[in-house]
Amino acid sequence: MSITSPPPAPAPSSQDKHHFRFHLPHAHLQSAFGDDWFALKAEAFARFFGTPIFLIVQTCVVAIWIILNVTGLTKFDIYPFILLNLAFSLQAAYAAPLILLAQTRQADRDKAHAEADAQHREDLARASEERQNLACQQAEMLVDLLRQNTQLTELVKDLAQRIETLTGEMHAKVVKGG
Repeated sequence: MSITSPPPAPAPSSQDKHHFRFHLPHAHLQSAFGDDWFALKAEAFARFFGTPIFLIVQTCVVAIWIILNVTGLTKFDIYPFILLNLAFSLQAAYAAPLILLAQTRQADRDKAHAEADAQHREDLARASEERQNLACQQAEMLVDLLRQNTQLTELVKDLAQRIETLTGEMHAKVVKGG
């Protein structure tokens, strides 16, 4: 029986070296709102709405607005601050769709990443299964080699006993004949 070594592992390609290689098939995906200048800026603006800087700046602007109008330094929006309410309504009217836009785009990215991660897990499972199969084949080969070694050892033992018997018989004939 001839013993063959396992095939050499393939050299890693440049794609294997790239840790985002499973995300590349999804790179062509565009969001429902596109990837043009407006969509990117709208998403950046929507993301800015949730930052502490925006909240602090907005709070300062509102506080200054109210202080200027309550103290009488200016009278462009006297109490009950109708213009300020209008500004908040306008901000809310634009903020809601922009936030939804950002969420939709993020959902698209999350979906693509989840698909790539699932593909990566499948590839890991397949590689693990291949390694287990190879280990089983190698274990079977080792058992077969041990079996062959045992047979050869028994054959050597039988031959050694026959040689000993023949040597004894020849010795007896030589001693008897001489």
